[in-house]
Amino acid sequence: MSQYPEVDIPDVKAEVEQVFAAYEAALTGNDVATLEALFRDDPRTLRYGATENLYGMEEIRAFRRGRSPKGLERALERTQITTYGRDMAVANTLFRREGAPGKVGRQSQTWVRFPDGWKVVAAHVSVIDED
Repeated sequence: MSQYPEVDIPDVKAEVEQVFAAYEAALTGNDVATLEALFRDDPRTLRYGATENLYGMEEIRAFRRGRSPKGLERALERTQITTYGRDMAVANTLFRREGAPGKVGRQSQTWVRFPDGWKVVAAHVSVIDED
């Protein structure tokens, strides 16, 4: 047996794809309770946003609860989810919003399986000018 984790075990990848889709639905639908539940409730969890740096679940929670529910719709492109072993994954995607022509967003998430399910432990969102 290899000392390295197996990459993209089919059933694990399917689980992460499903939880990623649930996250996306919660994000665009402003389902704050689900968004909070999908992030690890821990002071070491972090989210670097397009305009904010959030350290710990308390800061993430405050951001989510104070965010406007308008303009959250987006179209995803080039989503790539890769799993490592049975308990760790990374998800990366590009996104575009109608209200931001000429811009492309980038999102990355690190997911870890805990006893209570898959949770985001680190996330990064940024927006750049389109090529």
